[in-house]
Amino acid sequence: MNEKIMIVDDEKEIADLVEVYLRNDGYEVLKFYNAADALKCVEQESLNLAILDVMLPDMDGFSLCQHIREKHFYPIIMLTARVEDMDKITGLTLGADDYITKPFNPLELLARVKTQLRRYIRYNTADAQPSNHELDEYSIKGLYISKSSHKCTINNKELTLTPIEFSILWYLCEHQGNVVSSEELFEAVWGEKYLDNNNTVMAHIARLREKMHEPARKPRYIKTVWGVGYTIE
Repeated sequence: MNEKIMIVDDEKEIADLVEVYLRNDGYEVLKFYNAADALKCVEQESLNLAILDVMLPDMDGFSLCQHIREKHFYPIIMLTARVEDMDKITGLTLGADDYITKPFNPLELLARVKTQLRRYIRYNTADAQPSNHELDEYSIKGLYISKSSHKCTINNKELTLTPIEFSILWYLCEHQGNVVSSEELFEAVWGEKYLDNNNTVMAHIARLREKMHEPARKPRYIKTVWGVGYTIE
């Protein structure tokens, strides 16, 4: 079955261009020019990924992302002509998985789509079975995480994590007791080269802590080692 991707962008030329590249690669595409029509699609269709423009005529893309995240956890890629770091952090903390600025190379967007879908499918199918020498689950101070079931709980209360959030938490648990740098975490989870001043990891850690109800000053699980990285002890 071909993956179903929703594009939401009020710039018709961009939406049409992205649609052509995705369809040529075998994806099923649903295209909208406003948030209202997109929200109807979200309720009616079973999607595998969404590409959202930040600037829409009836609702900004951040709000649309937040609405989608209330019920759905497939990957979301944000598109915007704005390049400010704060815009990027806002999108990521509201549940976006990736962010690309206009103008962009359609082939780069296509590559990011494939990366996000691979990760999403890997963590939501039974194919992700561990080998004999790999651990399938971790239990740390009331935190339980299982790779095969893609389930995570804290004190038996289930956390609803996106594939990116799950990947970050799993990697930290795999390296329990060690400090993992932002560079290592980014390259392990996103599979891309880390660039200086990349706030992606920080934004996702903040989102994870929020879902885990971690106190900002004294987190119980994900701890910051200033100037070095993050650790789960």
